[in-house]
Amino acid sequence: MNTDDILNTAKLRGKQLGLPYAGALTPQEAHDLMQHNVSAKLVDVRTRAEWDWVGRVPNAVEVEIMSYPGNRPNEAFIEELAQKVPKDAVVMFLCRSGGRSHNAAGYATQAGFAHCYNVLEGFEGDRDGAGHRNNIGGWRAAGLPWIQG
Repeated sequence: MNTDDILNTAKLRGKQLGLPYAGALTPQEAHDLMQHNVSAKLVDVRTRAEWDWVGRVPNAVEVEIMSYPGNRPNEAFIEELAQKVPKDAVVMFLCRSGGRSHNAAGYATQAGFAHCYNVLEGFEGDRDGAGHRNNIGGWRAAGLPWIQG
């Protein structure tokens, strides 16, 4: 699939889901966009603790949406994002399982970022029957590049 096909699929998925931003990508689609569209930016909105202890995506832009410790909203989220990512770039937001990144895509869209996408499933995916992540969905379970923090 080429870049246009991936974005069109993500936009259609976004319409079907009723999202308030451009669309939603699978982890593989987000990775493919990073490989074929140099202006596309993956923004990891997890906490610094998650980056350090759980793992990082190489070449991702890191901007906490919630601060650790305390899990408080990062009041400077949009300002920090704007310092690192152009408002006209394709911006793909990633978190642990897709919730915080959904919020980040919405906030960024409201702030004037033109092409915001949520990465479904996140970095770790959903919990399995034993309550563990990294087995069902997500960046890591898809076998995409990551490094230990």
